[in-house]
Amino acid sequence: MSSETGLHRRAFLYQTASGLGSVALSALLHRAEARAGVLSPKPPHHPAKAKACIFLLMEGGPSHIDTFDPKPKLAQLHMTEFTRKSKFASAMESGKRYFVQSPFGFRKAGQSGADVCEHFAHLAECADDICFYRGAVGENTNHPTALYLLNTGNAFGGDPAAGAWIAYGLGTENENLPAFVVLPESHYPQGGATNWSNGFLPAHYQGTVLRPSGSPILDMTPPPGVTPEAQRAGLDVLQKLNGMHQRQHPEFAELPARIESYELAFRMQAEMPGVIDIHRESESVKHLYGIGEPETDAVARRCLMARRLVQHGVRFVQVYAGGWDSHDYIEEAHRNRMRAVDKPVSGLIKDLKRMGLLDSTLVVWAGEFGRSPDNGVRRGSKVWGRDHNATAMPMWFAGGGVRAGHTAGATDEIGQKAVEAVHPMRDVHATILYLLGLDDAKLTYFHGGRFKQLTQIGGQVIRELVS
Repeated sequence: MSSETGLHRRAFLYQTASGLGSVALSALLHRAEARAGVLSPKPPHHPAKAKACIFLLMEGGPSHIDTFDPKPKLAQLHMTEFTRKSKFASAMESGKRYFVQSPFGFRKAGQSGADVCEHFAHLAECADDICFYRGAVGENTNHPTALYLLNTGNAFGGDPAAGAWIAYGLGTENENLPAFVVLPESHYPQGGATNWSNGFLPAHYQGTVLRPSGSPILDMTPPPGVTPEAQRAGLDVLQKLNGMHQRQHPEFAELPARIESYELAFRMQAEMPGVIDIHRESESVKHLYGIGEPETDAVARRCLMARRLVQHGVRFVQVYAGGWDSHDYIEEAHRNRMRAVDKPVSGLIKDLKRMGLLDSTLVVWAGEFGRSPDNGVRRGSKVWGRDHNATAMPMWFAGGGVRAGHTAGATDEIGQKAVEAVHPMRDVHATILYLLGLDDAKLTYFHGGRFKQLTQIGGQVIRELVS
């Protein structure tokens, strides 16, 4: 197609082909891309504000009311019955329910005066580097589907994770490391590995999971007596045989990904051990994160590893920290979770800033939904907690071009729903892509007869969050 038409040849072929022909063409084009090196660095669609993203996912649904969005009105309503005649009836569910106040105190942190719970003592020191967002809303209150929506844009699962889309759009800055790395707890989140799947994208883009204990990746070092030269020779033979098999079966799109995975694994053996070895850090850095302290050690190790990964060119790192599903005993449960993540997360922000990486690294903190202002416990009970709430949820951003020292959006006076700067999850995803230099409308993949994207039907950038 001539350049005078303004239509790229590939776009022309996609638009004029139909049915099985377009599907076959898509497969051929993507196999050609695989042979050219799918994880090679790619230019952004527009100047990027961030080069990498660390997504801190607080699995279970932390309460916005008890972390960064205090509601004094609940102190007045505490343990009063939540009836259908109440002006807050939109939150009503079957059975008797009662308003519950937050058991925690709050402080105005930093020059920005951000509202921060007393148990986020370290994070309060970073308030002026953070943009707190109170306008995000989800679509459902079931853990797996809410996690799928947060991670993939599709509540039913099966679609590529945001990290996979970013790897697809930008590649990696370090060919010896994956573009998308996941740091889970000892147990996987609800919904399992679907949360970091490549979905319909080529398998190259799926998240690489690093184990939380023992060797992060099994077989990272060769067996005794096996030299790199011997490994290379054996891999060359394997690649030759795989190439022959691929030419005999061009219909199997997974084969290029499998061949590339062997090559990446070989390269990772040379570089990954040093990247994930947090023992190389100074004692002062370890202390900054809370490594070695029983309450914070587990999350601290994952946060420090996340910093080391983006420092060495990984595009998207996701850190999981669960235990937030506090239907009862919220005072004890949320206090413990806040203390477990407070020092590691604040240490991550301070460390990125110390190393000059915060401006180029987008940090996102969120759970799959927020919590309700009421609970179904009996009147006077002290075991109360909060139920799931998708119409208001806690979320904040730091670094990477966000509006630091700012609180965007608002919820109503009891924290039941967002009422200002309200945006669905697809807009949150569009904003993350924008900060990384990607245009949601241009980051598409032809699958199932149409071009698909992370936001499903298109999203808009949340301008209140962008500097």
